[in-house]
Amino acid sequence: MEYKKSPDGGWGWVIVFVSFCTQFLCYGSPLAVGVLYVEWLDAFGEGKGKTAWVGSLASGVGLLASPVCSLCVSSFGARAVTIFSGFMVAGGLMLSSFAPNIYFLFFSYGIVVGLGCGLLYTATVTITCQYFDSRRGLALGLISTGSSVGLFIYAALQRLLIDLYGLDGCLLIVGALALNILACGSLMRPLQSSDCPLPEKTALENIPDRYSIYNEKEKNLEENINILEKSYSGEETCKSTLANGDWKSDSLLHQNPTTAAQTKETETYKKKVAERTYFCKQLAKRKWQLYKNYCGETVALFKNKVFSALFIAIFLFDIGGFPPSLLMEDVARSSNVKEEEFLMPLISIIGIMTAVGKLLLGILADFKWINTLYLYVATLIIMSLALCAIPFAKSYVTLALLSGILGFLTGNWSIFPYVTTKTVGIEKLAHAYGILMFFAGLGNSLGPPIVGWFYDWTQTYDIAFYFSGFCVLLGGLILLLAALPSCDTCKKQLPKPAPTTFLYKVASNSSNV
Repeated sequence: MEYKKSPDGGWGWVIVFVSFCTQFLCYGSPLAVGVLYVEWLDAFGEGKGKTAWVGSLASGVGLLASPVCSLCVSSFGARAVTIFSGFMVAGGLMLSSFAPNIYFLFFSYGIVVGLGCGLLYTATVTITCQYFDSRRGLALGLISTGSSVGLFIYAALQRLLIDLYGLDGCLLIVGALALNILACGSLMRPLQSSDCPLPEKTALENIPDRYSIYNEKEKNLEENINILEKSYSGEETCKSTLANGDWKSDSLLHQNPTTAAQTKETETYKKKVAERTYFCKQLAKRKWQLYKNYCGETVALFKNKVFSALFIAIFLFDIGGFPPSLLMEDVARSSNVKEEEFLMPLISIIGIMTAVGKLLLGILADFKWINTLYLYVATLIIMSLALCAIPFAKSYVTLALLSGILGFLTGNWSIFPYVTTKTVGIEKLAHAYGILMFFAGLGNSLGPPIVGWFYDWTQTYDIAFYFSGFCVLLGGLILLLAALPSCDTCKKQLPKPAPTTFLYKVASNSSNV
């Protein structure tokens, strides 16, 4: 499908608004799952590591399925995927209110809600990148703040709903709110070229040649008819041999007035079967060719060393950077911080500062003199230092300060699609972003349980957050080393004067001769 040139405005601002609302509604509860995490610990009496799987799956499953999510968006469009995923998120949240044990939550909250969020995230990012080019960093920053504002509001909202209606009532009400995603999806108008004719029903003769491995349309059709004729004549011969005298049967058939009509129907049937057989063969070849192209494009992506470093960095970043948003409330409780000192939930501080970070980092990404890849690396290195400082925080003030720093740096999610687009191009964004989000989901799924297991073994979070800081630092250094030889990978392309100067010298020398 060919798209118009990105308008950088117009209906694109409507896309930004509905994408913001979509991420607000779908990610509000999963990102503020730290409030529910404490309730589930008390309700089911399981260990911290096992209970942490619920929140980690909700954030990780959708990212793990990102290749499938990007394929769905490419095949069905952002509007259809958003509406379908809205039903998934709302249904999963409501279903979680009836959970009898922690294992039921693994499916209802972790898998169903998580997969729906992954589909919605891919849809909103993809359609926003299609509508914006020069202002893409600002647009991505705006829509990504939706999840952060959702984290800020849902942290307090879920606490209030739990106090008023209990844990089950809270999940039912939050699920009902998620149904508003359907209205947002209906406004996601695809950016399709107006001069492109509407797609017609696929016919046998309209199959493009590029989908065929062998150009054998006429040959195959004739061969299929001949095979059917031989098969049909063989069957007739066997039937006539078993009858009482084949010459008598043939003569009777020739004398029957309905034989001509039956023969015509038989020929029509054989022709239809041959056409359908050929069509199925061509369709299978087309699908196989598409799969081969997908695998070839994937291999080509990994030959780009910056892209290869990106998937390592995002994997290590999510292992170490995601646990604070899930476990910070329990960290404060383990540090014997009194509830009277809590001026604001730590998760809410992380949420509002993440929104600020996404917006400011998105704006910075639009400046020509800023290399977005180096900006992303800087956020990783500073975050690793903040994670290692958590074990030294023993009061609400220091925990709140570190929560704000971590939240602001987590806002680098807004520039990650920007970095990916500049690395592989807008044409390969959906494919590359799906692969990167798969590794991000793997890190999201493993990070909180690992931190929880460290606590179950040592009865302290100190070693766990040292490990988290090391992972984030390692990912940042790997990405920095990969980017140094090709530092212009993520810069805006500038005109290269070298070829022009070389041609000018050659021309001047020849004229002197």
